[in-house]
Amino acid sequence: MHPGSTISSKLPTTIRENINPAVKASAQETPLRVNVILLNWNAAADTLACLQHVAAWKQVQPHVWVVDNASQADDLAQLQAGLANLPIPCTLIPNAQNLGFAGGTNCGLRAALATDDAPLLLLNNDALLAESDIARMVATLDERPDAAVVGPALYTPGPPAKLLSAGYRDPAYHHHTLITTPPADTPVFAVDYTSGSAALIRAALLHKIGLLDEDYFFNTEVADLCQRARKAGYLTLVDLRARAYHDLERSSALRSTLYTYYLVRNRLLYIRKIYPVSAWWLGTFWAVYTLLLSIKVRLQGERATAHAIYLALVDALTGRWGGQNQRVLTACQRFLATP
Repeated sequence: MHPGSTISSKLPTTIRENINPAVKASAQETPLRVNVILLNWNAAADTLACLQHVAAWKQVQPHVWVVDNASQADDLAQLQAGLANLPIPCTLIPNAQNLGFAGGTNCGLRAALATDDAPLLLLNNDALLAESDIARMVATLDERPDAAVVGPALYTPGPPAKLLSAGYRDPAYHHHTLITTPPADTPVFAVDYTSGSAALIRAALLHKIGLLDEDYFFNTEVADLCQRARKAGYLTLVDLRARAYHDLERSSALRSTLYTYYLVRNRLLYIRKIYPVSAWWLGTFWAVYTLLLSIKVRLQGERATAHAIYLALVDALTGRWGGQNQRVLTACQRFLATP
């Protein structure tokens, strides 16, 4: 879904409700209702483990929208069985193809927004968020009508837990975008964008500016959303009193190729879309930087990563957006297999 598109478009007919009858009978209204959007792609065990933590929430009442991005049949079957046994409302949306983070998340957002206007929590299946932390984020969103997105501080699971990021800087102007030294004088502060691993979004924002831009497919789509929110008059905040724990090791297998490809390509897409007036000089700077980076990485012997960077640059310059998983992995695999 692209910026400005409407939320009321037709919902997928394949949405399946997996709500334990006991939950329907005992559910009560609570001021802390949250719609949780979570993606699954051949990782049912991780998804269900994450949702076990969500199911332990008592004061926060979640409705979970699980979007399966065309997983293998056995993984999808495991996911369906596990969701049916969770003591919280869960809706499964099985996609016929992998729509990436942006497209998959949009399926969940669209379905949730058609139900109510409770805050929407984007949550990775390799991230954990305690009830007290999500309650803190909801309170911050309520206390700050000028904010549309609230993120927690992200930590490694540990022990010891280590701060990964407290929000991010604008990727058009910063190479290293992670904020690892937050301000000491306030627990809540504005950032350019927050991580999609755990982000609470005001429903009114999405009704106003639309959903995630699916041209990105994976990575940088939340940065784009937060910048569109800023242009609409909203802030993106990080609340250091809320913590989420993100296990990067569980999603590290493709970081040297596929993750790198989307990170590099989507920076140039972001510049084109968010800064159209200055895109010529910002884009030129990052294109030259990317080319030199590809050469440097290749000279260091990391040929697969270098090729992923090169493909990202070529695709950005030729306007090849959206999902490129199989093409990039196939192209990079031959460099992994040769000396």
